Amino acid sequence: MTTLMIDAGPSAADALVTRTGGLPLVPAGTEWPCCASCEGPMQFLAQVLLGDLGEGPGEGGRGVLALFACQNDPGMCADWEPASGGNRALLFPVAGLGPLTRPEGVEEEVLVLGAVRAVDLERGYGDEYEPAREAWAAESGRPESCVLGQLGGRPAWIQADETPSCPSCDRTMSLVVQLEEGPDHRSAMNFGGAGSAYAFACEPCGSASFLWQC
Repeated sequence: MTTLMIDAGPSAADALVTRTGGLPLVPAGTEWPCCASCEGPMQFLAQVLLGDLGEGPGEGGRGVLALFACQNDPGMCADWEPASGGNRALLFPVAGLGPLTRPEGVEEEVLVLGAVRAVDLERGYGDEYEPAREAWAAESGRPESCVLGQLGGRPAWIQADETPSCPSCDRTMSLVVQLEEGPDHRSAMNFGGAGSAYAFACEPCGSASFLWQC
């Protein structure tokens, strides 16, 4: 069944929850990721607790996925491609995390979204994401834009299937999260204006990959 991520309003910027915006929680000593093209710090987009996927051990035995993309000069660095160096998906163990230190001399609005959004998880509405989103909106009376994406399941590709393979074991990676841009301009992520983003992981190898389409 589809697990929809519903906009649940503001969240603390450093909460250990699945959310968009705020500050990423990372192990001590982690440096803020930089774009391979422009060499500037990337923007932090979202944090996902793999325990929220509802499969296997609870969140204490799984990881946290942090997603970044370059927004220093939108459109100039290929942040939509999984291996371009314009985005980053980092997978960490849950234990011992703290807020990532901001790099000095960089404008805050470039590094983080303008607002932090928590999510409520709604399971059901079938196995396909787009019909599930439509059914939730019809039942709840809220707009489809309140759906921030889905956890796990099958990606609803806008273009061709770009499911990546793990660089370590060469197995097909599993979808962790599909993200929408969001319902308001303060917290919106930039996926080309009407796109979706897709993050995948190979948990045994600790590898993750991120891309978007529009």
